Amino acid sequence: MADIITSNRDRLLQAAAEAKTFAYVPYSKFRVGAALLTEDGEIIKGANIENASYGGTICAERTAFVKAVSEGKRKFAALAVTTDVASPIAPCGMCRQVIREFCSLDMPILLAASSYMEKEDGIRDTTLGEILPFSFGPEDLERDRG
Repeated sequence: MADIITSNRDRLLQAAAEAKTFAYVPYSKFRVGAALLTEDGEIIKGANIENASYGGTICAERTAFVKAVSEGKRKFAALAVTTDVASPIAPCGMCRQVIREFCSLDMPILLAASSYMEKEDGIRDTTLGEILPFSFGPEDLERDRG
């Protein structure tokens, strides 16, 4: 699995940056792009899409997952996320839980600053388990209830 991530790292980060350009953010002006790498090497992009009701807004990470899952993709190798902020930003709590639904806790997540290519510390390599400790996942529904 590490080979697919290493060989697709630059492509994944570039796809997240490209996805960000399609963000629809007339209210917050906070663009986010996400790129999800499937186990077979396909990249699915997502951008955040805001809504005047605010509650109807969907984050870039969830957009990527909804696109992937609705097309039958369920096995993922890595995720990259970028914004216009000068330092790496992690997914929100709701996105972390959606990621947890489909991904292992050791799945790599690349958090990229807006200028990640120009900064030595522009990318933070982390995992789902690091950003969502003590998580609740589908397997927890199978636990005995007493």
